[in-house]
Amino acid sequence: MTVDTLAVETPSDTADTPGLMNSSGAAEATAPAPSAPSDVPATPAADSEAGAAKPKKAPAKKAAGKKSKTLELTLTVTGTADGEWRAELKQGTTYLARDLAVAAAAVSRAAKELHEDLSTPIDEVIEEARAQQAAKVAALEAELEAARRALADLD
Repeated sequence: MTVDTLAVETPSDTADTPGLMNSSGAAEATAPAPSAPSDVPATPAADSEAGAAKPKKAPAKKAAGKKSKTLELTLTVTGTADGEWRAELKQGTTYLARDLAVAAAAVSRAAKELHEDLSTPIDEVIEEARAQQAAKVAALEAELEAARRALADLD
C-alpha cells in the first residue's frame, strides 16, 4: 500500500498574520527576521542552507487523459494530360484502395475542401487538360466535317 503525504508548510511572516499574544493578553507584533546587508556577498554555505531549507517543487504531472492515436493514410491522386484521374489509398504499406477512376470535378472539389494551396495548382492542371481536350474535340470535329464533305462528294 502506498500513501501520499504532503509536506508541512512553515508559518508565514507576512503582515496578514495576527500578532502573538503575551501573558498579559496584549498582542505583540512579530518582526521579520533580520536579513544580511545587501552590500555583503552571501556565502556559499548560507546559499546551500537556504536552498536546503526550501522544499523542492515536485515535477508537474501530466494529465491522465487518453493519448490520441495518430492515423496515417496516404491518398495518391494521379492525373493524365487526357483528363483521366486515378486514386489509391494506403495505410502504411497496405493498399486499402487501388487504381480507382475519379472524376476531375471530384478531384477539384476535394482539393477545395482540403485547402486553397492544394486546389489552386490542381485546378490549373485540370484547366490545362480541359483546354487540350477542347482542342482535340475541335480537331476531331473538323476532321468529321471533312469526312462528311468527302462522303457527300461521293454520292
